[in-house]
Parts: sequence; structure tokens; C-alpha cells
Amino acid sequence: MAADGGAAEGRAGGFPLVFGLNTFGDTTNDDDGHRVSHAQTIRDVVEEGVFAEQAGVDFFGIGEHHTDDIPLSAGDVALAAIAARTSRIRLGSSVTVLSSDDPVRVFQRFSTLNAVSSGRAEVILGRGSSIDSFPLFGYDLNDYEVLFEEKTALFAELLQGGPVTWEGTTRAPLVKQDVVPHLEDGKLTTWIGVGGSPESVVRAARHGFSLMLAIIGGSPTRFAEFSALYARALEHFGREPLPVGIHIPGHIAATDREAYDLFWPRYRDMFGKRALERGYAPPTEASFRREIGPAGSLVVGSPETVAPKIASIMTTLGASRFDLKYGMGALSHSALMTNIELYGTEVVPRVRELLAG
Repeated sequence: MAADGGAAEGRAGGFPLVFGLNTFGDTTNDDDGHRVSHAQTIRDVVEEGVFAEQAGVDFFGIGEHHTDDIPLSAGDVALAAIAARTSRIRLGSSVTVLSSDDPVRVFQRFSTLNAVSSGRAEVILGRGSSIDSFPLFGYDLNDYEVLFEEKTALFAELLQGGPVTWEGTTRAPLVKQDVVPHLEDGKLTTWIGVGGSPESVVRAARHGFSLMLAIIGGSPTRFAEFSALYARALEHFGREPLPVGIHIPGHIAATDREAYDLFWPRYRDMFGKRALERGYAPPTEASFRREIGPAGSLVVGSPETVAPKIASIMTTLGASRFDLKYGMGALSHSALMTNIELYGTEVVPRVRELLAG
């Protein structure tokens, strides 16, 4: 799973430390504050992925969304473009909304990416905390649980290789079906993204998938029980230990003040809009300050500030992988490139040193 070079330095829970970046491809602004097009946003994400390798990052991921402000609906295509211009960095989804997709097509797209990238592809499967894909592709939210359960089970079968026979209620059955392209080395690193469901933690263990904890609010320490549940479930199903990863939003700049001033207004606008749509309390500046503090879930600040926080969260949760979800609507491409550079060249080395101490 680990990338070459730096990812092998240091271990947690018996696994190499891995440090990644992921983005939802939020529509950005140019340096003058004007919104750029969807097309330019996607081209910028490709440049960011290529630059992430140059900065020493181990993994680059793209999450699936289908809205005007987050238009990267086919992240695997952008990842293939990044793969063509890189040689080391691992590439994957973060997440793929399997519930509203076809497991066969997901497998085919990522086995193709795996071929294009010479074995560097990963996929993180999720139920979909953002549900815009359900009406788009004609799925009923009343089937939320059964869709993910059945489709995850089919995806696990596809990873085994060879002709697949499967039957369920959410798609047509398969009878000794050969699904191509075959995986060159027989492996595709697969994770289950979990934001708050113990059932999904157990599901990941049952199928032998790694666990990615999506922490977007509140105290990260509350996810320690998920790490413990995952370890018990793996043992229950007779499986060897597997890595635990963490996905946390944030922004890194040269100083704490700069990071705060860049991130807070965009965070307020984005999550304020989501709050109106979903019926929860919008963020306040006081709540934001709590989230960027030592006990909160956001990683916002200078390298000197965020590195100890990342190391502490990884230690508390027994995680060997940390993915910074960078980017927020209306940030500029140049600000995101600075974030990537500081993360790869300053934050990651600091975190490795802290975890080795």
C-alpha cells in the first residue's frame, strides 16, 4: 500500500506511515477573486496532483460530487491524467459513492486506472454523505442501506478475480461472468470510508477492506472506538490486521493567521449553505475556533501548528495513514498549490519525526 521512498520511513500498528492529500475539486477563484470554470477547476486539480508527487506526498485522491460548486463527477478520468504525468504517487478516489454506481463499472474503471498507473490505484468506497448522486442516477434513498451492502459484497467478489457468479436485488445477476480488465498483480487496494456508522466498520472488516475514518467535525477522539471495533471485527472474521486511515479537512499556509483568514470565510459559506440544506446549525466563528484548536477536527494553520495535531490524532486512533482534505470553494489555485507544498515539504517530515520519537 505504501508509496516508495518516504512512505516506508516509520510505522504505526505494523504498517508503513502514509501521508496523502485529497480534494473534492471545489470550484476555485482566480487570484483576482473571480470564479473559474468547471473545466479550469478540473485542469487545476490535475496540476495539483502532479505537484503533490513533486512535493513528496504519498497519495492523491479525488472525491465524487455532482454539483455546480463541486463539479468533479468523474475523478477517475482526472486521476488517469495525473497518472500519465507521475511515476510514484498513489492515486485513488475519496470517496466513490458505490451505492449509486455499478460495482462492475467501478471495478473496471479502477482496474483500468491501475493498469495506466502501473499498479498505483486505490479506491475508497462510501455510502454517500452527499446524496446528490442518488436522484441523478435514479436511486431511492429508502434503499440506502441495502444498496451499499449488496454492492460492497459484489465488489468484494470482483476483487477475487476469475468468473463471478452473484445475485442480489439491486442489479442484474451475474453468472460465471468474466469482468475485464484483469488486475495485473491480482490486487487493488480498497478501503471503506466511514463517517459515523459502526455497521460500515464491521462491513469493512468482513470483506477484508482497510478502514478510512472521515472526520469532519467534533473531537477526533470519538473515533477511537471505531478503530477498536475494527480490530475486534477483523479478529472475529479471522483476518489479519489491516491499516486504519484518517481523512480530515484543513488548510496550511505560512502562518496561522494567513491560514485562518483564507479558510474561515470559505468554510463559513460552504458549511452555512450545507446547514440550510440539511437542517443543522451553521458554523460560527467560535465553533470554528474550537474545531481548529487542539481538540477539534480541522487542521488549519502553519506547519509548526498542524504537525503536532496530526501526529496526536494518528497516535490516538492507531492510524498509519493521514489524508488532508484540502481545498474549499473560492480558494485560489495558487493558495492550494502553496498548501500542497507546505504539507509535503514541511508538515509530513515533522509528523514523521514526531511519530518516530
